Amino acid sequence: MADRTRSSVDIAASPGEVLDVIAGFEAYPEWAEQVKDCTVLTEDGDGWADQVEFTLDAGAIKDQYVLEYDWDVAEDGTGVISWHLVRASLLKGLTGSYTLEAVGAGTRVSYDLEVDLTMPMIGMLKRKAEKHIISTALTELKKRVEG
Repeated sequence: MADRTRSSVDIAASPGEVLDVIAGFEAYPEWAEQVKDCTVLTEDGDGWADQVEFTLDAGAIKDQYVLEYDWDVAEDGTGVISWHLVRASLLKGLTGSYTLEAVGAGTRVSYDLEVDLTMPMIGMLKRKAEKHIISTALTELKKRVEG
């Protein structure tokens, strides 16, 4: 059974600036510690990445996988960027989303993640890994956008 984890962070930048960093997949290895490689495989007609291949090393969870993205965002950058797993070795399921909301002069980013592994893992270790993935991703995103 898959577990869902959610967390949020406020970033001192516009939703459009945050969206630009999220959509800049080729730069992920420069700032996202757990992402070792990232390649856009296909784009939709609007120039948004459709399928992206990642090499992930998140401690207990290491895998190479492909995600398919859906970009439901407004011109100002607010909205939802969601994804689901296309293929992987270790991961059986991976769905998630970033929700970008304008808050004052900045942006609230909510990260929702659901992970299901092909191998059995003690629930406590799996939840710890999921929380670490989200916490690290939000912290690194905030540093990249504000930096």
